[in-house]
Amino acid sequence: MGTLTALRGAQKSAKGVSLYSRYVNRPAGRVLAAGAYRVGLTPNQVTLVSAAFTFCGIAAVALVRPSWPLALAVYAALVVGFAFDSADGQLARLTGKGGPAGEWLDHVVDCAKMVALHAAVLIAFYRFFELPGDGWLLLPLGFQLAAVVTFCGGLLTEQLKRGRPAQDDAGNTPAAPPSRLRAVALLPVDYGVFCLVFLTLGVPGVFRAAYAVLAVVHGLFLVAFLAKWFRELSALPRIPA
Repeated sequence: MGTLTALRGAQKSAKGVSLYSRYVNRPAGRVLAAGAYRVGLTPNQVTLVSAAFTFCGIAAVALVRPSWPLALAVYAALVVGFAFDSADGQLARLTGKGGPAGEWLDHVVDCAKMVALHAAVLIAFYRFFELPGDGWLLLPLGFQLAAVVTFCGGLLTEQLKRGRPAQDDAGNTPAAPPSRLRAVALLPVDYGVFCLVFLTLGVPGVFRAAYAVLAVVHGLFLVAFLAKWFRELSALPRIPA
């Protein structure tokens, strides 16, 4: 219990985090981080465990014909991988063993899984699905584009804002508390919610429809995010020449 208590104090801010990540994935990652700490794993090793679960699930999507057993196996692999993805950062903050190399590895794995998962869906569409038309093969490519640009855009915005707090008209730094409404609004673009779609692989038509809906939602959120990030970066004080 001492390790779990320490991990509760080693959490990132809840600002900009969906309800799923706040109340499901982070607590699950906390338990996994405590277990990893007790067996002596490093944060980078936990990242590789996360990658192993995730990419096993991704490979199954591309290689195995859709069915209910496949749906459960893929969902379990993706969700466990996502929980370990939270655990590596928590373990790094607990042990003080984090660093640029570990952060780099974590982001590379995240980007790779994003690209590979939508590529696996494209392969599955081509191999196993009875599509109404070939145009459906473009859907995973569009979803992949929206997901990758959102990930990279958010990461770049965070880096550009680091150490340069925005100021209001009075010169004060605003410190708004985490918004529950925003946490709910972000649920459709949370990776954990996206994993739920793979539970419908037992019914390919339902999976295709659910995947298409989320693809449209991600596209709309991307437009909103890009506008928001540009406004925020435009409001930052310029660096003197």
